[in-house]
Amino acid sequence: MSVKYTEDHEWISVDGDIATVGITGFALEQLGDLVFVEVPEPGRAVNKGDEAAVVESVKAASEVYTPVSGEVTDGNGAIADDPATVTGDPGGSGWFFKVKMSDAGELDELMDEGAYKAFVDGLD
Repeated sequence: MSVKYTEDHEWISVDGDIATVGITGFALEQLGDLVFVEVPEPGRAVNKGDEAAVVESVKAASEVYTPVSGEVTDGNGAIADDPATVTGDPGGSGWFFKVKMSDAGELDELMDEGAYKAFVDGLD
């Protein structure tokens, strides 16, 4: 599985035509403690860049955008029930939703880990 990143601080892990999407540790640092998470319902069609989920923290509310187009196959209800799950494991059990991709070529527009790290370092 390869992992890619967006400039909006989402990560995407791909296995076949299914993409799992979450937010990065950097995003969590900016948000602080999460108090609310809303994930999309399965069956929802999304286009790259669409708002797909919402997070609220003690500091701010923010949208989670989908890095690829397709159909949502799963929303992580566990993080909606317990937003601290995201904080505890943002790259694992803290995932937000899964998408059956309609255009795998969209992955080519995303950053690999090295490019994302350089992008974040440039934000200081």
